[in-house]
Amino acid sequence: MLHLPYFGPVSHFAELVKPAGIWFENEDNYQKQTYRNRMYIYAANGKLLLNIPVKHLPKSNPRQHQKYKDIKIEKDLKWQKQHWKSLKSAYQTSPFFEFYEDELAPLYLKDYDFLMDFNYDCLEVVCSCLQLKIDFKKTTEYLHEVKDFIDRRDLINAKKNIEIPEYVQVFQEKTGFLSNLSILDLLFSEGPNTINYLKNLK
Repeated sequence: MLHLPYFGPVSHFAELVKPAGIWFENEDNYQKQTYRNRMYIYAANGKLLLNIPVKHLPKSNPRQHQKYKDIKIEKDLKWQKQHWKSLKSAYQTSPFFEFYEDELAPLYLKDYDFLMDFNYDCLEVVCSCLQLKIDFKKTTEYLHEVKDFIDRRDLINAKKNIEIPEYVQVFQEKTGFLSNLSILDLLFSEGPNTINYLKNLK
C-alpha cells in the first residue's frame, strides 16, 4: 500500500515495479511536508524543491483535518508555468528529456482543481513513458494498520532520508550525486533503462 505523490521519489517507484498488486491510499488526511505536493529535482545550483500550492482550511479551524482527496490546488499562483520552466532548465541537456518532453508538457497546461487528480495523471504519464503497466486499486476507507498488504505509506514522508545506488546525473560533476530525487531525474538520465534500475533496487 502506498500514498500517491507528485512525481514521487525513486524509492517510491521501486515499489511500483515489484510483481504485486498496488493499493493507493485514497482516504488519508492531508499532511504537510510530504511528497503529496512536492518533488525534488537536480538543478544547476543543487537540490531544488518544486512545491504545488494548495488551499488550506481557515486558521480558525486548526484542528480540523482535510482528506487528501479533497485538497484543492491554489490557482492564483502560476505554479505550473514555474515548475515546467524549472524542469526544462534543469534537464534540457539530459540524455532523455527531449524523448519524454511531449508526454509531460500537457500536465503543465491542463487546469486542475484537485491535487489528487493531478497526481494520478502524473502517475499515468510516468507509466506511459516507462511502458509500465501496474495493477492498482484505490482504498475506500482508511486503515491505520494494514494486515494483508505490505505497508509502504511511510515513503510519502519527504523528510525520510533514503540512499540509493548512483547513476549519472546532469550536474553530478559540479555538486555530487543527490540521492532519491524525483522519478523524473532518473527518467531523464536513464531513459528506458529506468525500469531495470528500479527492479534492481532492494
